[in-house]
Amino acid sequence: MDTPKSRCSAFVKTDWATIKTEDDTDMRLYTAKPMETTKAPALMIFQEAFGVNAHIQDLCQRFARLGFFTVAPELFHRTAPAGFEIPYDNFDLARPHIQAMEHETLKADLKAAANFCLTHPQVNSDWLGSIGFCIGGRVSFIANSILPLQAAVSFYGGQIAQNHLALASKQQGPLLLVWAGLDKNIRLEDRNLIKEVLYKSKKNFVDIEFSHADHGFFCDARNSYHPHAAKEAWALTLAFLQSNLA
Repeated sequence: MDTPKSRCSAFVKTDWATIKTEDDTDMRLYTAKPMETTKAPALMIFQEAFGVNAHIQDLCQRFARLGFFTVAPELFHRTAPAGFEIPYDNFDLARPHIQAMEHETLKADLKAAANFCLTHPQVNSDWLGSIGFCIGGRVSFIANSILPLQAAVSFYGGQIAQNHLALASKQQGPLLLVWAGLDKNIRLEDRNLIKEVLYKSKKNFVDIEFSHADHGFFCDARNSYHPHAAKEAWALTLAFLQSNLA
């Protein structure tokens, strides 16, 4: 594990770590942990298509200030250099990296990130959760199907109905699905299909739509940012995670 750079505040210490996946590739994680806690619940935070950028790092710190040990893995580490970020106005740069993500290698990455959390001396090994946005929302949904999570949150995760619907019946922890009503990339029919399988599988889930918001509304660095919806979604997310803390 390397720690090339760290930053501390009165409440949170941030750092970077490099870990090995089971197929012997290196993956970096941005970490933020509460300064005063020795056994914190761990939360994996999965990036949008734009990398582990300032917004994702800020989210890690926000959750750490609330007592979570947080990690944000660089999901494009197999196809992009460390520290890779994409401008919000150039989604096309992200396409080849998203398309190169395969289920088996992603599974290896998720297991490695989870193991890093659960074996860390500052983590309560009885509690691990996840939250993701955009492609990270899909990744959080996938993670909850292969890892024994205590809670998972998915913000506007695309392509779930098309490519990962079978995983709905395999969700392990309680699931919060957050959608944007104006999102043209995720159809209402697809969202209803996901709910139908979750209902039939008797899964514990909450499904929320912000009818007046668009895809990416939670990120204050994007043009689609909707401050009222973001504030409400933040409060709901915290309530959901806290209600599922062991």
